[in-house]
Amino acid sequence: MRRWTVPAVLFLLCLLFLLPDQGRKIHANAEVDSDAPVDPPKVEEKIGAVPHGLSTDSDVVKREAESISRRTLRADAEKFQFQAEVSRLMDIIINSLYSNKDIFLRELISNASDALDKIRFLSLTDKEILGEGDNAKLEIQIKLDKEKKMLSIRDRGIGMTKEDLIKNLGTIAKSGTSAFVEKMQTSGDLNLIGQFGVGFYSVYLVADYVEVVSKHNDDKQYVWESKADGAFAISEDVWNEPLGRGTEIRLHLRDEAQEYLDEYKLKELVKKYSEFINFPIHLWASKEVDVEVPADEDESSDEDEKSESSSSEEEEEDTEKEEEEKKPKTKTVKETTYEWELLNDVKAIWLRSPKEVTDEEYTKFYRSLAKDFGEEKPLAWSHFNAEGDVEFKAVLFVPPKAPHDLYESYYNTNKSNLKLYVRRVFISDEFDELLPKYLSFLKGLVDSDTLPLNVSREMLQQHGSLKTIKKKLIRKALDMIRKLAEEDPDEANDKEKKDVEESSDSDEKKGQYTKFWNEFGKSIKLGIIEDAANRNRLAKLLRFETSKSEGKLTSLDQYISRMKAGQKDIFYITGTSKEQLEKSPFLERLTKKNYEVIFFTDPVDEYLMQYLMDYEDKKFQNVSKEGLKIGKDSKDKELKESFKELTKWWKGALASENVDDVKISNRLADTPCVVVTSKYGWSANMERIMQSQTLSDANKQAYMRGKRVLEINPRHPIIKELQERVVNDPEDESVKQTALLMYQTALMESGFLLNDPKDFASRIYDSVKSSLHISPDAAIEEEEDAEETVEESSTKEASEDTDAEPSDVKDEL
Repeated sequence: MRRWTVPAVLFLLCLLFLLPDQGRKIHANAEVDSDAPVDPPKVEEKIGAVPHGLSTDSDVVKREAESISRRTLRADAEKFQFQAEVSRLMDIIINSLYSNKDIFLRELISNASDALDKIRFLSLTDKEILGEGDNAKLEIQIKLDKEKKMLSIRDRGIGMTKEDLIKNLGTIAKSGTSAFVEKMQTSGDLNLIGQFGVGFYSVYLVADYVEVVSKHNDDKQYVWESKADGAFAISEDVWNEPLGRGTEIRLHLRDEAQEYLDEYKLKELVKKYSEFINFPIHLWASKEVDVEVPADEDESSDEDEKSESSSSEEEEEDTEKEEEEKKPKTKTVKETTYEWELLNDVKAIWLRSPKEVTDEEYTKFYRSLAKDFGEEKPLAWSHFNAEGDVEFKAVLFVPPKAPHDLYESYYNTNKSNLKLYVRRVFISDEFDELLPKYLSFLKGLVDSDTLPLNVSREMLQQHGSLKTIKKKLIRKALDMIRKLAEEDPDEANDKEKKDVEESSDSDEKKGQYTKFWNEFGKSIKLGIIEDAANRNRLAKLLRFETSKSEGKLTSLDQYISRMKAGQKDIFYITGTSKEQLEKSPFLERLTKKNYEVIFFTDPVDEYLMQYLMDYEDKKFQNVSKEGLKIGKDSKDKELKESFKELTKWWKGALASENVDDVKISNRLADTPCVVVTSKYGWSANMERIMQSQTLSDANKQAYMRGKRVLEINPRHPIIKELQERVVNDPEDESVKQTALLMYQTALMESGFLLNDPKDFASRIYDSVKSSLHISPDAAIEEEEDAEETVEESSTKEASEDTDAEPSDVKDEL
C-alpha cells in the first residue's frame, strides 16, 4: 500500500500544477472567441469612422442584419407620414418610365456640396466647428457594396438634426412640388428636378429602401429611413460608427438598378455631371497590383531535390542552402486592393485663362453650376478678370430657358443666381447686391481677392467693394448680351449680312438673340424702367415687331435707319396683340403715307414707355394720343373752319360723357371717328390694364385717366351727312342719338371699355329697328299663359308622386 502512496502524491501534484494553466487557456480562448468580428449590417468599411466608437452587442447586430435583409423599418423607430405633396411627387418618380435614372447621383452630390458649403461658411467665424482630423476634411466619398447591393454617398458637411431630417426629407414647399409636377406632365423631363428643390427624392428612381445617417454638431446622430410607401421613420443611431459630423445616404438598389454597383459607371457619371464640384469627390475603387508572395512548399521541395542531385560536392550544397535561406522562393501574383480615388481633379474653371477653356468645358461648368442638365447649351457666357482697386474673377452665363417662376413674384422675392467666393472660399449665393433684379436670370459666380473673409454676411453686404463689383458686372453682362445680338446673322443689316454669313459658326448663332428675347425680353424692359444709368444701353437691346417687319424682330437702330426723310418722331402703338393693332384705325393714314409703326403688345410696355421718352434724339409718339404730326396739309385750316359748327355741336351733345373736345383728325382714312387721349394721360390699353388689377381703386385712378378727345374724319360720308343734318336742325333728337351711338362705337374701336354696355346695346337695337322700318313704339309680345303652365306641370308631378305604389317605393329603397 505504501509503495503506491508516493506515486499517487506525485500524480496529484502534477494535476494541481496543470489545471490553472488549462483554466487560463480556456479563459483566453473564450475572450478571443467573444472578440471575433461579426459582419456588420451596413457598409463593411466605415467611411471616416472614428476609432473606438459606439459598440453593439451581437443581438443588436443580428437584428440589424435581419432588418436590412427584409428591408423593413426598425421596430423601435419613430414613425411619420410623408406630406401629401411628397407622396404625390414620389408616386410620379417611382412609377416613372423615364429612362435616364443617372440623375440621382448628380442630385445627391449636389446636395452634399451644398452641405459642405454651409459648414465651410460657418467655419469662417468659428474655426472649431470643423473639428479635428478626418472631420476637418471637406470632401465627398462614394462607396459601393456589391454583396449587399448597396451604394453610399458620404459628406462631412453641416449635417442634420432630428428636426432637420423631418423638415427637409418629409415635407417640401408646395409651390415647388406643384411647379415640378406640372412641368413633368407637360414635358416628362425629370432632368429639371434639382431646380425645384426636390432632388433628394430622385433616389427612388433606383432604390426601394433608403437610409440617411446624419450627425449635426448640435444634436445626436440619427437615422432616417423609408421604403417610399408613404411613411418614414427616424431613430437615434446606436449601432453605426459615429460620423463625427455630416451625412451618409445609403441606397439599397433595386434589382434593375444593379448597374450602379459598377465602378466604371459611377466614375463616368461623376465626370459627366459633377466634374466642377468645388470639393474633392472620392470613390472607394478597386485596383489590381503585382505582389511578390512566397512560393508553395511543394515547388520549393522539388527544386531542392533537383539541386541536390545535380550538386556533386558537399561544400557547394552548403553554400546553395545558405543562399536559399537568405533569399526565399517567391512568385508574382495579381492582387486586388482598394483605395480612395479622386474623380474630380479639374482646376476651378474661373481661375484659368479664358483662352485655355473650351466651349465644351464652359457648357459642362454651366450645367454643374446651374443644375441644368438639358441638352441645350447656354446662349452666351462671359469670363473675365477685373483689376484695379477691386480685383475679382467672374463667369456669367445666359441660360437657354427662363425659370418657370422668373416673373411671378418679381418684386417680392430676393433671388440671385450668382455665387460669391472670396479667395476660392464659397461665401453665399444670396447677395442681391451683386446684380440688379432685372439681371437675376443670369447664372454664374464671382471670386474676389479684395473682400474680407472673416466677417458676417450682413457686414459683407455693406462693404464698399460690392458696389464696384456690381457696376462692372452690369457692364460686362450688357456687353455679353449685346455681343449675342451682334453675332446673330438675323440681327445684321442687309449690308452686314454678307460678311456675317461668311463666318463658319453663323448657322449655330443664327436666331440666338431672338431666342434670348423670347425668354428674357421682359427683363430688358424692366431694366429700362429701373436702371436710369444704363437706360440707353438697354434700349439698344430692345426688340419688337413693326408694321413693316413682316413678323421679324426689329431694333430701334434698325427702325431709325428706315425712317422717312423729315420724320422726327418714332411712332408706336400699344395693345393686346399684333393682329388687333394691324387693324387699328389709328394706323390708317400712317400706313397710307408709308410710315413705320412699332407694335408694343406686352402689358409692361405701357410702363416702359413712361420711362423711355427718347432715343438718339428722337422722341417717341404714341399714335393713339394727341400730338401726332404727319407733315403739313394746306387744307387743314379750311377743314377746321368748315366743320367748326359740327365739332362745337357734337361736344355739347357729349357733355354727359366727359369728352374734353371734338376735333378734326389727321390720322384717319377709312374710319369716321376715333377717341384719343391726352398726351400725358393713360392710353386706352393702360386703362384696361389698370382696371384688371386685383387691388385697383377706380376712384384713385380717375386722375390718371387721359382726357378723351373725339377726332372725326371730315372726308367720310357719314360725317358729311351728319354735318348737313346739324346745319339744318341742330335740335333733331335722332341726330343726337346717332352722334352718341357713333361716339360709343368709336370708344370700343379705340380700345376703351364702355361704362354702360346696356345703353350701347339699346342704341344698336334701336338702329336695327330703324333699318328694318320697325316702329320705335312696337311692343314685345307677352307670354300670357307661361305662369299657369308651370303651375299645372308642377301639380301633375306632385300627383304622380303620391300615386306611386308602396312596392315601388320599397324597390327604390
